[in-house]
This record gives sequence, C-alpha cells and structure tokens, in this order.
Amino acid sequence: KNGTKVLLYNGKIKTPEDVYVGVLDIDVGEKDLQQCADAVMRLRAEYLFGKGRYEEIHFNFTNGFNADYVKYAEGNRFKFKGNSVFWKKTAERDYSYENFKKYLEVVYTYAGSASLTKELQKIKNLADIKIGDIFIQGGSPGHAVIVIDSAKSKVTGEKIFLLAQSYMPAQDIQILKNPEDEKLSPWYSNKILD
Repeated sequence: KNGTKVLLYNGKIKTPEDVYVGVLDIDVGEKDLQQCADAVMRLRAEYLFGKGRYEEIHFNFTNGFNADYVKYAEGNRFKFKGNSVFWKKTAERDYSYENFKKYLEVVYTYAGSASLTKELQKIKNLADIKIGDIFIQGGSPGHAVIVIDSAKSKVTGEKIFLLAQSYMPAQDIQILKNPEDEKLSPWYSNKILD
C-alpha cells in the first residue's frame, strides 16, 4: 500500500525514510542476509522459480563456485573446506518454495556484488536499458540496484525507468526516489546517462 514503511529484517523501520516511494510485497527474511546484491539475485531467482525455469537459477559464490539451484533441489548440499566448496548428496529431492528459500539464504551468505559483477554482461548502449537490468558496483561493500519498470516515448525516444534496491542491514526491497529530478521522480530518464 502507499505509505508502507521499509522494514529492516528485525522489524525496525528504515531511516532515513525519504529515499523511497514504495515497498515491494516480498519478505526480507529474519536474518541480516538479503542486502543489495542479494535482493537483485532474489528478484531474478523468484522470477525464474515462478516460471518453472529451475535450470536457469544459479549464482557464483565469491570464490567462483557455481551454486546451481537444480543440484541443491536434487538433494546436494554445499560443503565447505577452507576456501573450497563442493557438493555432497545429503538430502532428498525437494523443489518446494521453502527449500528454494533455504538455497537463497546460502547464496546470500557466499555471493554478493563482487561475485555478481563477474557474472553479468555489460550493456553496450544504456539507451537500450530494460526491465531486469542492473546498475552494479562490485566490491566490499559494493551496491546494486535493479530496473523494475520502464517506458519509452514514441515521439522523442526518451526512456524512463524505475529503480529498486535493498541495503544494509537487510531490509525490504524499495522503489527509489529520483533525488536529481523531483518532477520526474520516482522515474529516471536515460538522458542522465548521456
């Protein structure tokens, strides 16, 4: 609903409150895990899970290990030895939503903006920005925001888009205000990218 406050994973209200205009109706969990890059991974994974495209759900850990959802759902679990990760079959096959969320918690723990930066393809022409594209700065800490909607003028060719993010500590995914253009806010224009 309009006016909903962004909540942290512990139920406290995010401050400052003047950086967002809306909150996505998707839980953040009860652990300090789903932060900025994690929210981007969550939205992609949720989309693919909802479409039954399980084989496309995979993310790399910071050390490069491919955390493939299908292997996890088939009962394999991550085993850690020093900086190495390997699979070990220790559970039954389970493609339930609850198990999917357990998989994501492990991904949030061992992947982030640094690893996600290495996985993504760079957009060559920012005028072609589309829903699902990500602005990302890898690192520790890094940051990531995702394009969640867009529109294009048939007359001028100008494209506008909405951005969403999570942050630290883990918090609801929020639709950002545009602090540079209050008249256009919460939309951003591809003209700022020129």
